[in-house]
Amino acid sequence: MEKQKLRSEISDEYKWDLTAIYKTNDDWHKDLEKAKKEVKKINNYHNFLDSATNLLEFLEFTNQLERLLNKLYYYAHLNYDTDTTNTKYQEMTTLITDIMTEYSELSAFIIPTFISKDYSLIEKYIKDLKELKDYEYNLKNIYRYKEHTLDEKTEKIISTLSNTISNAANIYEVLSDSDLTFGIIKDENGNDVELTHSNYVTYLQSSNRDVRKNAFNLMYDKYAEFKNTIAATYIGDIDTNIALAKIRNYPSAREASLFDDNVDTKIYDNLITTVSNNLEPLFEYYNLKKQILNLDEMHLYDIYADIVEVKDLNSFTFDEAKNMVVEALNVLGDDYINDLKKAFDQRWIDIYNNKGKRSGAYSSGFYDTYPYVLLNFEGKLDDVSTLAHELGHSMHTYYSCKNNSFQNSNYKIFVAEVASTVNELLLAKYLLKTLDDKDSKLYILNQLLDLFKGTIYRQTMFAEFERNIYQKREEKQALTNEILCDEYYKLNKKYFGNDIIIDDKIKYEWERIPHFYYDFYVYKYATGLSSACYIIDGILNNRENALENYLKFLKTGGSMDPVDELKIAGVDIEKPEVIESAIKMFKDILEETKELLGSE
Repeated sequence: MEKQKLRSEISDEYKWDLTAIYKTNDDWHKDLEKAKKEVKKINNYHNFLDSATNLLEFLEFTNQLERLLNKLYYYAHLNYDTDTTNTKYQEMTTLITDIMTEYSELSAFIIPTFISKDYSLIEKYIKDLKELKDYEYNLKNIYRYKEHTLDEKTEKIISTLSNTISNAANIYEVLSDSDLTFGIIKDENGNDVELTHSNYVTYLQSSNRDVRKNAFNLMYDKYAEFKNTIAATYIGDIDTNIALAKIRNYPSAREASLFDDNVDTKIYDNLITTVSNNLEPLFEYYNLKKQILNLDEMHLYDIYADIVEVKDLNSFTFDEAKNMVVEALNVLGDDYINDLKKAFDQRWIDIYNNKGKRSGAYSSGFYDTYPYVLLNFEGKLDDVSTLAHELGHSMHTYYSCKNNSFQNSNYKIFVAEVASTVNELLLAKYLLKTLDDKDSKLYILNQLLDLFKGTIYRQTMFAEFERNIYQKREEKQALTNEILCDEYYKLNKKYFGNDIIIDDKIKYEWERIPHFYYDFYVYKYATGLSSACYIIDGILNNRENALENYLKFLKTGGSMDPVDELKIAGVDIEKPEVIESAIKMFKDILEETKELLGSE
C-alpha cells in the first residue's frame, strides 16, 4: 500500500501559493496584533448616524477592519486545511476566530442603531454625500429587516439563547454521526464489512442485488428503531423555527428562511409545481434502468445501481485534467479562458492529497486573496469534474471581487452553484463530443442522468416534504413520527411512479437527511442546476447575448438581489420555462443514452 505523503514531501508547484496573502507567518502575527487594537476602536463609532460624514467614516472603517480580519482568517484556515496535524496553524485559526467573535460582540449595536432611525435619514445622507452611493444596496438591505428586528433587550435574549435554539439539530447530528451504528453486511466478495453513512451509497450502487437489498434493509431497520427520537428532534427544530418566525413577525417559517435571499415563496412553489407536472421523464429513466439491469421488478434499492463501469476513465494526470477543462470551457470566450489560466499560473490550486489534509474539495477566498481551490486529485473522471466545478466557483468569486467594491462583492448562496454547475455540464458535453469509446460515453451519460435525478427530482421531493410538514404544523396539526413517515412515503410514491416497488422501509429515509435541519435550503440545489441548464442552452444555441449576459452575471457579485442577478444572465427563475429547460436537458440525455445503447 502506498504511504500517504507528508505535506513537506509535496512539491511547491502542486501547492497553492498562500504567500500572496502573507509572505511569512511573522507578517501574519504583526497584522493580528494590529487587528486586536483595531477591533476595540469600534466602540468609538456609536454615534455613526449623527451625520453623513460620520456614516461614511464608520462604513469605511468597518470595511477595512473586516478585510483585515478576513485576510488573517483565510491565511490561517487555508494553511490549516492542508495539514491539520500542524498545531501552529490550528492555534492561528483559533486566535483569529476569537478576535472575530470579539468583533461580532462589540459590533452588536450596529443594526439596532440603524433601524432606530428611519431610512429617509439614510436617503438624505446618500443625497448629501455621493461617496455613500456605493453603500446604498447594503444599507437598503439592513432596513429590509427593520420590521423583523426586535428591541435591543429581546435581541440580546435571542442571541443568548442561540446555542439552545440549535439544540435539536446538534442532538440529531451527534446521534446520526456518532451513536448510530448499522451493523455488518457482506460485500460483493462475501467479506463482512461495516455499513456506514459514507459507504451506504457505494453498496446501493453494487452490481450484486443482494448487497443492495441488504444495505437498504439494514440502514432503515436501524432508523426504524430510532423513529421516535429522531422525530422528536426534527419536530423540535420545526417548532423552534416556527416560533422564531412568529416572534420576528414573518408570516411563516418558510418566508423567514427565504427572506435573506429576498426570494418569494412563489419561486419555491413554482419549482415543485413544474417538476410535479414533468415526472414522466423520470419514470422513463427508471424503466430504462430496469431494462438494463434485467429486472422483473424494480425496487427502491435498485435505483442507484450503475448501468456501466469504465475503469480507464480513472487514470488522468492533472495536466490532462487541466487541458480538458480549459478546452471544455473555451465556449465561454478568450477573456474567460485567459483569466481561468491564472488559477494554474498563479497557483490558486492545492492539488494532491497529503497526510493531515482536509478531505473533499472546495473553493475558498475573498476580496484580498486569490479564490483558492482545494483538491484531493486522484486522476478519476470525478476529480476532473470537481476541478471544473470548483473553478466555476473561483471564477465567479474572481469576477465578483474584480468588478465590485468590497461591500458589493459577496454573492448569495442562492446563486453560488450556478457558475460551478455551468462548468461541470460544459465539461460533460465536451467529453461526450470528443470521446470515441461507447462505454465511456455511457458512463458520462449515466453520471449526468444521476445528477439530474438527484438534484432536480430528489431535492424537489425534499423541498415538497419540508413545505408540507411545516404547513401542517403551522396549521396547528400535531406532528408524530407516523405523520412524518406517511408524508414521506406518499411523496416517494408520487416521485417514483407506479412501475417501481415502493418498499415500506423508505418511509424512514427522511430521518437520515441532515439538510432538513437547514430549513428550506434544498430547493436551491434544484433552482441552481435549472439556471445553469438554461444558461448553457442559450450559450450553445447562440441565443442572442447569452454569453455576454452570463459573463455580466458573474461580475455582479453581491450588488443586487440574487433573483435580479439571474435576470442579468437572462434567467427568470420565477418562470416554469427555466425549470423546464433542465427537464428538457434530462430528456435529451436520456434519449442520447437510449440511442447509444441501441447502436450495437
